[in-house]
Amino acid sequence: MTATDDAGRGAERSRDDRALFVRYREGDSQAREELVQRFLPLARQLARRYQRAGEPFDDLLQVASMGLIKAIDRFDPAREIAFSSYAVPTILGEIKRHFRDRTWSVRVPRDLQELSLRVDRAVGELSESLRRQPSVTEIAEAVGSDDEHVLEALQAGGAYRAMSFDAPRGSADEETVTLADSVGIEEDGFDRAEDRATLARLLSTVTERERHVLRMRFEEDMTQAEIGSVIGVSQMQVSRVIRQALTRLRAAADGDPSSS
Repeated sequence: MTATDDAGRGAERSRDDRALFVRYREGDSQAREELVQRFLPLARQLARRYQRAGEPFDDLLQVASMGLIKAIDRFDPAREIAFSSYAVPTILGEIKRHFRDRTWSVRVPRDLQELSLRVDRAVGELSESLRRQPSVTEIAEAVGSDDEHVLEALQAGGAYRAMSFDAPRGSADEETVTLADSVGIEEDGFDRAEDRATLARLLSTVTERERHVLRMRFEEDMTQAEIGSVIGVSQMQVSRVIRQALTRLRAAADGDPSSS
């Protein structure tokens, strides 16, 4: 088959496409169905180009098909361009929107999402052609970016799919341990230990009698009258001891040298 024959077939197909679009614009729903079937291989090709691990191809094909239908509904046959030239950006826009809005577990900037998709695709292609894992520099050259942005895109790829806390770790032969079992929890014991150490240092700035009074008041929750009967002083004197001790403690906490 010669190039002239190919050109002739292409021109004939273009005329057929336009005839279908004219029929569709005139209300022929069957023409719309024929257009969908005619260009469905294009949608399938674009969906396969953007397929990645963990993303079902059927989902991508459905998204690409929706993009194809939108392109068919919006295309103006009076324009002097081939329908495929109009449809490809529309279909790719739907696919990219799908990845941006529906598949990322953690939202990352749009440009980083798109770069991550290009990087992921380039890694697969380079691994196949080089028979090894490509370097960051090789990936950067393939996607037209620099090493720093490629590293950022690779890191952002971890936000694409979240892992359930109930997912088991290790092999099936091992005792079932979930991811949640290995995740740390908030531990307030460290703060309490630090508070105790701080309090012990501050209490060293008051007298032993004052420490005894403070413990009875704030640890044992005794009244001032009860404390007075224990140490043999009046309630007023107990109040004065507590007030003076707290004043020294506050000064020590604020770093006042005179409290030492």
